[in-house]
Amino acid sequence: MPEAPPSPAGIESYGYKQELRRSLRFTDLLVYGLVFMVPIAPFGIFGSVFQGSGGMVALAYVLGMVAMMFTALSYAQMSRAFPMAGSVYTYAGRGIAAPVGFLSGWMILLDYVLVPGLLYLIAGVAMNSLVPAVPVWLWLVGFVLLNTAVNYLGVEMTSKVNKAMLIGELVVLVVFIAFGVAALASGKGRGFDFTPVYNSQTFSWSLVFGAVSVAVLSFLGFDGISTLSEENRDSAKAIGRSMIAALLLAGSLFIAQTWIASLLVPDPDALIADGDPDGTAFYDAARVAAGGWLATVTAAATAVAWGFANSLVAQAATSRLLFAMARDRQLPAFLAKVHPRHRVPVNATLLTAGVSLVLGLYTASREDGITLLSTLVNFGALTTFLVLHVSVVVHYVFRRRSRDWWRHLIAPVTGFAILAYVVVNADIAAQRLGFVWLAIGGLVLTGLLLSGRRPNLAAVAADAAPDTAPGTTPDAASAPASAPGKENP
Repeated sequence: MPEAPPSPAGIESYGYKQELRRSLRFTDLLVYGLVFMVPIAPFGIFGSVFQGSGGMVALAYVLGMVAMMFTALSYAQMSRAFPMAGSVYTYAGRGIAAPVGFLSGWMILLDYVLVPGLLYLIAGVAMNSLVPAVPVWLWLVGFVLLNTAVNYLGVEMTSKVNKAMLIGELVVLVVFIAFGVAALASGKGRGFDFTPVYNSQTFSWSLVFGAVSVAVLSFLGFDGISTLSEENRDSAKAIGRSMIAALLLAGSLFIAQTWIASLLVPDPDALIADGDPDGTAFYDAARVAAGGWLATVTAAATAVAWGFANSLVAQAATSRLLFAMARDRQLPAFLAKVHPRHRVPVNATLLTAGVSLVLGLYTASREDGITLLSTLVNFGALTTFLVLHVSVVVHYVFRRRSRDWWRHLIAPVTGFAILAYVVVNADIAAQRLGFVWLAIGGLVLTGLLLSGRRPNLAAVAADAAPDTAPGTTPDAASAPASAPGKENP
């Protein structure tokens, strides 16, 4: 496939060299986000959300989608201003200040670096439950090797595999919904009602928002689209639009499947009282709908989706974040190396695979491994989302004197408030470990500054002004052709 020329908002205007291959369209970005979020993500955590929400699982996902939509709006604004890889690291570093960008990138590493290990572990446990003869560690190693090979072959290969996996997940989901609706219509379960959305006997805002903090885990991944900005063929607006579209589609699917499953739970009172320690609540609902075969299919689909599809895109996103930070001399230079033929950050991809393998094998030996990793992933992502919202306000309202109050002030402030409530009420252990990680990042940043490795980030706004035609970038035209410190170290 011939390489498309850089868009008008290309990274050359910031002093970087276009090294990654621009080959992804809006549809590719949308598929990438959907696969990262996993359309069947609630299968694996359904029981926890059911218990935490007092049975109002659908409501928890509605509120989670609303909360993440505000975050997607902020991502859309910053991805237009700075169409580069690096996600919040790039946006906070240029929207606020370079040190803030480093600490944001450091915190989101809790999400990006730990997520693949978490996904491999969950998939390994699930596959071991289906095929006990194969140990968890062997499943884990197999998933890591397979995903690394696909990502090594280039982003086009990753995109093709994404589409195939998404189709498979949607087929399983359609099968469950069809059999679930038929089962409810025939009198199985509790029949159709609105208790998954509102139950006056259990409802309280604190209860529901507590469940939202767990349900939000299913939405994490839409932000990974922003790491592909330098591989996007379309205008910078495609990044934000694909994020919003992915959230709406995934959120609708989450609500539909959890609503049906909630009505098919064999013993809802026991699930609320005792929880779901084995993580089988959704599969038990599938068994009520159509028997053991559907329970097995949904369990196997969860393992493949988390261990292959989701972790594949998670590994790709993590490698792009490491690449962007290394390119700015904030991580070791070898992570900025791009494969000459496949045009992927090869060393960052291999390092991500190695870290995921070590983490997965270590946490597989701990009883609380999955819980520990998931709480850290959640905390790392949500804290960096808070900084993202601040970046929008600082960059647009204070620096550019924007008077677009909704997109540049009201929406980010609202998103900040919602996420702050969730973070404050997060797991105490996650808070402690998260702040320890932040403190380590502070020490690393101090060392970088003292050694003269502060990045010179050209903060040129490339977003289109209201009176500018789509795709044009008035500010980019006046950007410097190069900037100190932008060549690969």
